[in-house]
Amino acid sequence: MSEVVAKRYAEALYELATERKIEEKLISELNTVKEVFDGNKELLDFLNHPRIEFEKKKQLIDEAFQSFDQLILNTLKLLVERHRINQIAAVADHYQTLYNDANGIVHATVYSVRALTDEEKTSLEEAFKKRLNKQSITFSNEIDTSLIGGVKVRIGNTIYDGSISGKLNRLKNRLMAANL
Repeated sequence: MSEVVAKRYAEALYELATERKIEEKLISELNTVKEVFDGNKELLDFLNHPRIEFEKKKQLIDEAFQSFDQLILNTLKLLVERHRINQIAAVADHYQTLYNDANGIVHATVYSVRALTDEEKTSLEEAFKKRLNKQSITFSNEIDTSLIGGVKVRIGNTIYDGSISGKLNRLKNRLMAANL
């Protein structure tokens, strides 16, 4: 249920940001807000406390995030007022997804035996941009020594397995199926 709520807030915020043409600015600000809340449990406890007046909570938000866009401030105040401030990280994540979808941006995780060189990253990016018909692909590289060699790419819920261990497993499964 909370995912649905966070998505609604993100959609509303994204729609307002689009009208004002500040979508990219809000990504940066939302990421900062997310980091602040992730690293500060006391702030969440204060904003969730039932005995602290809403006016004091609003004042804290105004002071802590005074340089941020009014849309961010209003969203934070609304989340506090409706006792949903714990959803701020999910709202930020959904907003990022909306922005990425609208701008043809995909984030992928590349698993490899060693860190990829810039040339290898560029080559992968070009190949997947064409394959997925996207404007941009950002990669994060994670080391996985169980792959033996090659790479495995995860984009959303889809995995493209070009690793040696993946190929060996597929070969094993075909041989097992042929023997039945």
